[in-house]
Amino acid sequence: QVRLVESGGGLVQPGGSLRLSCAASGSAFSINAMGWYRQAPGKQRELVATITRGGSTGTADSVKGRFTISRDSAKNTVYLQMNSLKPEDAAVYYCNARAFTAATMTQSDYWGQGTRVTVSS
Repeated sequence: QVRLVESGGGLVQPGGSLRLSCAASGSAFSINAMGWYRQAPGKQRELVATITRGGSTGTADSVKGRFTISRDSAKNTVYLQMNSLKPEDAAVYYCNARAFTAATMTQSDYWGQGTRVTVSS
């Protein structure tokens, strides 16, 4: 089992910045990719950014140039730096990890509990 704990959400004014963190923990696991998703009220969960084991990244067009995903592999932690925030970025942000665990001998998706980002003046 892999446990993901997010932090860093909060209230920010339009144009401001926030940095989200997600730390993965557990036993005998290997992470193949991590990512951030978000879900606004009344909308489906959408992919925001991903980063693979090899360091390749991808970001949604809606946040490209404003959001940056990065990681600290030694700490099994992924970050999402969010700049120039807009009201439409407000959502609950979820961390995702695609990991192989020795306990199940399979690759599965794991989710954090979510952290709320509010963008408002």
